[in-house]
Amino acid sequence: MNRVFISTNGSRLARAECHSDQWSVEFLLEGANVRCLAVDPHNQNIVYAGTQDKGVLRSNDRGKTWQPLGMEGHVVKAIAISPAEPGLIVVGIRPARVFISRDGGQSWMESMSFRKKRRLFWFSPAEKPFTAYVQGIALSPANPNMMVVGVELGSVVRSTDGGKTWQDHRKGALRDCHSVKFHAVNGDWVYEGGGTGAGAAFSRDAGNTWTQSRQGLDRHYGWAAAADPVRPEVMYVSLSPGPMKAHSTDNAQAYIFRSIGGSIWEKLSGGLPQPLNHMPYALLTDPDAPGHLYAGLSSGDVWHTTDHGDHWRQLPVNLGTIWTAMIML
Repeated sequence: MNRVFISTNGSRLARAECHSDQWSVEFLLEGANVRCLAVDPHNQNIVYAGTQDKGVLRSNDRGKTWQPLGMEGHVVKAIAISPAEPGLIVVGIRPARVFISRDGGQSWMESMSFRKKRRLFWFSPAEKPFTAYVQGIALSPANPNMMVVGVELGSVVRSTDGGKTWQDHRKGALRDCHSVKFHAVNGDWVYEGGGTGAGAAFSRDAGNTWTQSRQGLDRHYGWAAAADPVRPEVMYVSLSPGPMKAHSTDNAQAYIFRSIGGSIWEKLSGGLPQPLNHMPYALLTDPDAPGHLYAGLSSGDVWHTTDHGDHWRQLPVNLGTIWTAMIML
């Protein structure tokens, strides 16, 4: 099947597709202000997008055309599709609230217990009116009731009963959460990139407790996190010295780091620019290709490694810009 990348691109989407080693790029949903993206793990043709004011959109044809799926009027900042329960979708909005659908988006119900978790110190300087919002949602590949939600800037909280109740901020997790995800198949491992602490954290007990290892890190503003689909102990994170540099036009001073088993983090080079002038907002692994990792940069460039980050090559495609999120089909 042809490789497809879809990224947020300012007020629109960018969609790149490769046919017989030739890439084409098109721009879609002009004015929709897409904030987040997700792929249905049960059907790779189905893609979801969360928007600034049009709610959730769904595509049944790999991102070519889109239809509304509810949640209109909400600023949808995060969306996740359950690998363990078909039809289970969890959405996070600004201000920090969580909505859940168990019928593929036909109906939505707010998790009122999550709303009660909101705290006065939850405050995000990223967007006016500086109200904290849900930035990351991770759903277990093994247990449909296990959910981890990250708030920027607030907390990382966990539910073990499908969103009925939520535990308080998990010890060791980064309060300024930028991304959080479960391992592709191992429900024990969870990974986070964030703007506080070490900039990277991981959990080996399904998000209950977290570890931050600072060894080898010379910068601490993390964004994307990922792990090899076969070896959950092989972790990746993108880091910049701080938010001003990370979100700058061409001075991110960023690196992609790798850690194996929680050991010392190492900078990945092997052909990557040193440092990266453009922030790697997306780190994507391929469940069917262990060792492969794709890095989507804010410049729209995409880099690819086939050997866990030892050697890299730039793909002959540019998505215009990658504005905090990219998915791969």
